[in-house]
Amino acid sequence: MAKEIPLSRARRGAKVGKLVVGQAVRGAGVTLSMVRDTDAERIARTERALADAAEDIVTVLGSMKGLAMKAGQLLSMFDLLAVFGTDTLPSRQRERFRQKLAALYDQAAPVPFEQMRTVIEGDYGRPMDTVFSEFDEQPIGAASIGQVYRARLADGRAVAVKVQYPGIDVAIRADLKNLSLVTRLLRSVAPAITDHALIRELATHFAEEIDYRTEAEHHATLAGIYRGHPFIRIPGIETELCTARVLVTELIEGRRFDAMAALTDAERDRVGEILLRFYLGTMIRERRFTGDPHPGNILLTPDEKVAFLDFGLFKHMDHAAVDFELACVRAAAEYRGAELRALLVDYGVLEPDSPATSDECLRLLHEVSGWLLTDAEIRIAEDAAATSLLAFIDPRRGYFEMWRREYAPAEHALARRVEYGTLALLGKLRASGNWHRIAREWFYDAPPCTELGVLERNWLTSSHSHDELPRVQGRTVSKFGVCR
Repeated sequence: MAKEIPLSRARRGAKVGKLVVGQAVRGAGVTLSMVRDTDAERIARTERALADAAEDIVTVLGSMKGLAMKAGQLLSMFDLLAVFGTDTLPSRQRERFRQKLAALYDQAAPVPFEQMRTVIEGDYGRPMDTVFSEFDEQPIGAASIGQVYRARLADGRAVAVKVQYPGIDVAIRADLKNLSLVTRLLRSVAPAITDHALIRELATHFAEEIDYRTEAEHHATLAGIYRGHPFIRIPGIETELCTARVLVTELIEGRRFDAMAALTDAERDRVGEILLRFYLGTMIRERRFTGDPHPGNILLTPDEKVAFLDFGLFKHMDHAAVDFELACVRAAAEYRGAELRALLVDYGVLEPDSPATSDECLRLLHEVSGWLLTDAEIRIAEDAAATSLLAFIDPRRGYFEMWRREYAPAEHALARRVEYGTLALLGKLRASGNWHRIAREWFYDAPPCTELGVLERNWLTSSHSHDELPRVQGRTVSKFGVCR
């Protein structure tokens, strides 16, 4: 049974601080031991240190929930293991470490149900059995700010009920105040990440996730956008049952991500293309996107559609921001370095007197986004996301000092999170495709070049009738995600 979630700033700061110090001491001990170790002893010792470190991270961050657990999930998504000296570790040892960290997605220690019942009945103001005809007290998922349960409504429909941890709003506010400690853990893996706009943007949006009514609005927006889609599915949402701390959606059954990663090459490639079309296609075509692509939010349904879950982290981009992104992509893909640099200066990303040359701007974009800029069949490597991310934020790669003081608008920082997160998922699938040719549908309004592209284009061009828009606690959700 899980212990009580620490809520105070002091207790949460102490737990993360102890974890950071513990990893530093362990790393120093391993380094000193290696001086006298044989190769076999070094590998064995490092493997034990990896296993202990992963256990510590899962135990401490998983028990804390909140922003601290989100930091651990970020570590799991990106294969950033250099801090543990794993450059020469065999792949099986690296995979063991990743699997332990991956437990943070849906296997973290659950909070006892009686505590969660208090949240449900407190928000509804009545006993649970007057809302649900059946309710399985065993959670089917444990996330950073809530647990998910299987239940049934009076009319027989199966639903998923996400319930916020009691007091997690207090814990999140404490974590935001302790952000420097949380990011020290990330800094040890990716130097200088604390200075990056991505962390600031994630912290801001994470605070907004506390109210599930906001997530319900995001969810309803995407469910409306993707209604009737040929291969993308968004669960229906029971908006009248959604409260500040309880979210009720259609229950979707399907294979989890690890099962998708075990499919044939062709099946994995198909799933990979669907992921690209949802995460990046939605951002460019709809000017909005969900900012948290990770394995726990994806299911492959029996009819071979990919279902997407969890829309707490959601972002809208205005037309100018999307047009800027597209202009930069086209300039980089066509190797027009001078124009790319001018775009960055005009938009305010670069100062006019920045030391970054046209060639350096071009080289950086190809390092971090080359998989989208290159017109070739590319099978994504498992460490591709880490390589791309570290190219920008690791001082050892040569770009950080040049770019660290440049301005990164919030929407673009989170867009990069979506790009790297999508790339990480494709790497875990080892998916292959001409990603540039697929993306030209959005970059250049080119005709589709794949079967999925033709299906989606036909769906987009067909006539769509929208039902009456749903309401969340008395507020109407527009198709643009704006409450009025």
